[in-house]
Amino acid sequence: MSNDVKTKEKVHMDPQYIIRLTVTLLITCMVVAAALGGVNAITADKIAATNWEKTVEAMKKVAPDATDFSDALPITDEMTAAAGSVTLDSVYEALANGQSVGYALKVVASGSQGKIEMMVGVDGEGTVTGVSIVKNSETAGIGSKVMNNENTAKGVGVLSQFEGKTAADGVLTVGSNVDAISGATVSTRGVTNGVSAALAVAGVMG
Repeated sequence: MSNDVKTKEKVHMDPQYIIRLTVTLLITCMVVAAALGGVNAITADKIAATNWEKTVEAMKKVAPDATDFSDALPITDEMTAAAGSVTLDSVYEALANGQSVGYALKVVASGSQGKIEMMVGVDGEGTVTGVSIVKNSETAGIGSKVMNNENTAKGVGVLSQFEGKTAADGVLTVGSNVDAISGATVSTRGVTNGVSAALAVAGVMG
C-alpha cells in the first residue's frame, strides 16, 4: 500500500458524554434566555418612562396652557387620511384643570436629509399654539437653523411664525404665507407640511 494513503480512524463517542453535553448546553441556553428576559423586563419600563417624559416635555412646549395630557388617543382612518403624505404618529388631548384645551399632535414629515419628527399644538379653536422639533437629521448650519427656531429675515423664529395659524389662513405655503430661512427652504417646507397636517387632523377631530 502506498505511503500516501492514510488510514482514517473512526472516532467512538461515549453516548453518555453526548447526552451530558447536550443537557448542559440546553440548560445554559435556558439560563441565558431567562436572564436576558429579566433584564429586558426591567429596562423596558425605564425606557418607556423616559420616552414619556420626553413626550410630555415636547407637549408642554406646544400647549403652554395645558396642565396635563391624556394618554394617546386612537388614530382613525379619517385622521390618517387628513394627514395626507405626513405620518400621524400620535395624538394627545391637552387638559387644563380637567377640561380640554386642544390637542398635541406628533407628526413626521420629510425634510432635506430625512424625517422630521415634531409636536404641534392646536387649541380648541383650531389655532396653532406651538411647534416643537422632537427629532431630525437636517444639515448642521443650514436645516438645523429651522430646527433650532432661528429668526427669518423678518426677525421671527421660523417655528414661532406658525403660532396663531388656522385653517382660515388657507394652504400653508413657503414663500406665500410662510417664510423660510435662506438656504433651508426644504427643511422649512417639511415643517410647514407637518403643521398643515396637524391642523387638518385637528379639524376632523372637531
